[in-house]
Amino acid sequence: MKNKILVLIAILALYSCQSKTESKNIIKTIVQDTLYKTIGGTADVSNTPAKDDKAVELIRKQLNVLLKKDIPTMTKEDRFFYYEAFDLNNDKKNEYFVGFSNSYFCGSGGCSGYILNNDGSVINHFTVTDFPIYVTTLSTENFYDLILKSDGLFHHIKMKNGKYPANPSIEEKWKGDLPKESTKVLDIYEKKLEKYSF
Repeated sequence: MKNKILVLIAILALYSCQSKTESKNIIKTIVQDTLYKTIGGTADVSNTPAKDDKAVELIRKQLNVLLKKDIPTMTKEDRFFYYEAFDLNNDKKNEYFVGFSNSYFCGSGGCSGYILNNDGSVINHFTVTDFPIYVTTLSTENFYDLILKSDGLFHHIKMKNGKYPANPSIEEKWKGDLPKESTKVLDIYEKKLEKYSF
């Protein structure tokens, strides 16, 4: 049902953003057809990408280890995470951006999170970061550079000795507009990413 609602919202957004009069009738027909199928329960949502259950379990397991000392003081509401996969070093294996959005992990300067290797090992822990994170096409030490927002300013984050810096607020400020070719990850608020407990 959740997938059907997402399909419905996407189609309505596409329809509402359409400004060309020639294609309005085609879009309207597609929207109506999809709405009927969605409401009727016959829409095909089998191509909707599912999150990788193995990745979720890997991250969950790693968070239970990394946060072992914190867990006893956390509430149930504190114990959830978001994640997004992205291949940061072109090795054809995704790394995992892991973020949080609750008061245990977030403060006035931003939130904490992790970047994990495909095997679950920690590339780094970062603090005072606002989401989303931008992956650029620039690279340092064979890893893509990142642009992180901290305290309202964007910072250029580069790999240094196998790790990204933990505190983006003390790194070089990004000058100018965000590169159009950069990719947003952990867009927790706009993408409405699924959250997982740990």
